[in-house]
Amino acid sequence: MFALEVRNLSKSFGSLKAVDDVSFAVPEGSVFGLIGRNGAGKTTTIRMMMNIYLPDSGEVILKGSKIGQEFKNMVGYLPEERGLYKKMSVLETLLFFAELKGKTGKSIERKANEYLERFELSDRKNAKVEDLSKGNQQKVQFITTIIHDPEFIILDEPFSGLDPINTNLLKEIILDLKKQGKVIIFSTHLMDFAERMCDHITMIDKGKVILNGSMTEIKSKYAQQNVSINYRGDISFLNGNPIIEKIEDYGNSTGIKVKQPDQVQELLKALVENNITITKFNANEISLQEIFVGLAGGEIEGASKLEVKNV
Repeated sequence: MFALEVRNLSKSFGSLKAVDDVSFAVPEGSVFGLIGRNGAGKTTTIRMMMNIYLPDSGEVILKGSKIGQEFKNMVGYLPEERGLYKKMSVLETLLFFAELKGKTGKSIERKANEYLERFELSDRKNAKVEDLSKGNQQKVQFITTIIHDPEFIILDEPFSGLDPINTNLLKEIILDLKKQGKVIIFSTHLMDFAERMCDHITMIDKGKVILNGSMTEIKSKYAQQNVSINYRGDISFLNGNPIIEKIEDYGNSTGIKVKQPDQVQELLKALVENNITITKFNANEISLQEIFVGLAGGEIEGASKLEVKNV
């Protein structure tokens, strides 16, 4: 059962085709990632889902019916361009945004204070928004997105401006919301976040869908013949080796693709014989970053047509 379906959305701005026939389906109770590089068309797609932009063609279906005004009342939306009233206090801001969604009273004020405590902002609740750091403003913006208990939560680049500790806190809250049955859709160009958090993804590049499906199936499909290693030593001897198709250095790890599945053991043997100290050797493993580079860089044959169906 799909909570939301995007069908053949297209949008142009003058001669620029920002979104080109984009389709995907968001399962109930899932974390769904709309991923791709900056300028790929993610934000334009989200704005059409929110009825901020009217599509040139296509439609968005909510549980079998075309979305209307009622969808806005069911959703918490964190836009890419943040917008808070900077002269208001933090607590006033939260209560104001809750009231816009029809939520008032002592219970919502209690909830606001609970979120402020969780985000370590209790001591700043009477401070003006303009006096907060960028990261703390981002946390306030996120609370305004979820305080009215929406069924759908749409987050456009939610981790922007957050330090690692607050990024982890935000991830914990997103996963808590998933456990409550919420549908979470977030866009990001950060592949590691998407890989760790998403059940399903749609990858967009230059306005087109280049990959679509469940994370499990995608990783399984593209992991064949791939090895992820951490090591100490010099592996330059692998350059030009006839069993190697390509080598990608990702900083903390290195991805190696062999030409045939049965050559993985040959690779391990070659590394050992050349006195390479292996601290990790995972066969049939590939990161979402590697998949994205291969697809968006045009290195995988038929990239524009590849799809793993949602399950």
